[in-house]
Amino acid sequence: MSPGLTIFVKGNLDVRDSLHSLRSGETVAWNGINEIVRARFPGETVRIRHELWTRSDALLEATGTIPPSLQNRRLSLEPFNPATQFSRALFDSDADAFALSLQPDLMTALARHRRDGYLLFPYNREGWSKDDQQWFNDEFTALGFLEVEQSMRNLASIVERIRARTEAPILIYNISAVVPGESVRSYAGLPETLSTRIRKFNLALIELSQNTGVTIVDVDRIVASGGADRLKLDTLHLTADGCRAVAEEVVDALDELNFFSATVA
Repeated sequence: MSPGLTIFVKGNLDVRDSLHSLRSGETVAWNGINEIVRARFPGETVRIRHELWTRSDALLEATGTIPPSLQNRRLSLEPFNPATQFSRALFDSDADAFALSLQPDLMTALARHRRDGYLLFPYNREGWSKDDQQWFNDEFTALGFLEVEQSMRNLASIVERIRARTEAPILIYNISAVVPGESVRSYAGLPETLSTRIRKFNLALIELSQNTGVTIVDVDRIVASGGADRLKLDTLHLTADGCRAVAEEVVDALDELNFFSATVA
């Protein structure tokens, strides 16, 4: 039996749900990529190592060490705990493939510590204690969202760092531009809509792929072909059928790269 393929999955629910598993309460609605791999490549297995991701700039600045001003403060950041936010595991770990996503850069706003300079995702800040909220207001400056050009420069640097250690393939998920409830026929005078922002990131990812050779997992095409009503729960989350469709795309991409050696039964 093959020792299996390890994929280091750096991202949030879009990559985790499709490759590892999707749960609905206590029920496993989709049991991950191995559902497909076992059927198509008997004897093969895929190990998913998943780590959450706040944003590309924070990842590039991460040192692997939690800043001293955070070490003794018990912030309610779960699941984006400090160890995860400052992890360098993506750059230091061995894997046969890497899967990333545009979602963190598209959706996450960070803050920078005024004295120490580190970036923090203040997840669930509204649920923090009054003391912790005051500390955050005193110590941090909100940065807002990344522009697409900066995101692509960051992603290019991330790809470069990974490839300094390994030639393992790098897959990047784009995002479905179908935003439930959004219906715009004229954009005159409107600020940037979420669907427009998604399309800009998706287009920029194509250029990044042209320049670096990364593989795009085209979630936007998959959802458009299969129907958003069937494949999406909301703007960012997929149904079990959606997760399966995306996982099948990942298996196809890896198969083209000759990762699965077992003969199909």
